[in-house]
Amino acid sequence: MTYLVGTDEAGYGPNLGPLVVSASVWHVPDGFDPEGLYAALADAVAPSAGEASARRVAIADSKKLYSPGGGLRHLERGLLVAMRLLGKPAAHARELFDALDPASAPERDELPWHADRDEAIPIDAKPDEIAELVAHVRRALDAAGVRLVDLRSRAVFPAAFNRLVTRFDSKGHALSHVTLSLLADALARLPDGPVRAVCDKHGGRDRYGPLLAEHFPDALSEVHQESRAVSRYRVGPRERRADLAFQAKGETWLPAALASMASKYLRELSMRAFNAFWRGRIEGLRPTAGYPQDARRFRADIAAARAELAIADDLLWRIR
Repeated sequence: MTYLVGTDEAGYGPNLGPLVVSASVWHVPDGFDPEGLYAALADAVAPSAGEASARRVAIADSKKLYSPGGGLRHLERGLLVAMRLLGKPAAHARELFDALDPASAPERDELPWHADRDEAIPIDAKPDEIAELVAHVRRALDAAGVRLVDLRSRAVFPAAFNRLVTRFDSKGHALSHVTLSLLADALARLPDGPVRAVCDKHGGRDRYGPLLAEHFPDALSEVHQESRAVSRYRVGPRERRADLAFQAKGETWLPAALASMASKYLRELSMRAFNAFWRGRIEGLRPTAGYPQDARRFRADIAAARAELAIADDLLWRIR
């Protein structure tokens, strides 16, 4: 049996809100073509929102499933179906955060926009359609001999993000550190056997050898290819070697696509809480997605209220 792992992030560019990195793990039978997940699950899983239906859930790059003002329905359909398949149904934002990233709870609770808010989910999808999709996807998985094994996230809020950037003096290196820490934890939980993992490229980096040595210090890392299109390695102990690729548009790989959806949905829930907190205190305040130009506008708009509440800049603002 082979394990397929995919990672992806959301929130790398903004100055407000968290960076979120996620990893999904799938189990496929011997001889299964790792590139064939979409084909094997085609009766219940679609590679785009346009091909989704009442019987098919879209699992794709989150940027293709969500845009500001476009609603969260497709992200919710895919992610909340996955959580039910894992036996971790979530009816509220806090419950979902705790299921995907329990370690972030202390830092979330330090943030006033998270500490006193717990939004019911789904927001745009209907609970009945999610329940129906779970049945269709489970049948497709069983027919193909495929199993969704795990889905985990790391939400890095501004204070922790700033510490990482200061430590590594590079936003890209900070992203790689979070991703490879999450990947190493995922691989450590797997039994012996072959693993194939795909990560989206990090900030244009082509060489990951030193980073892999840092995160897999007790295992030989083999360099197989390092190029602009893809960088390939083998890592891990002899009994559980993992073929690892960092590739452009890595989210076209289904496990990475689900990771992309988890990351984006957690970030959007966080930004909804953030905007609701400040808009509840400042009449007429326009919400923000947190990206640099509008983030500066938003920070200026809330300056007086933030000073009155004595909220430290480090809890709010990412330095890069």
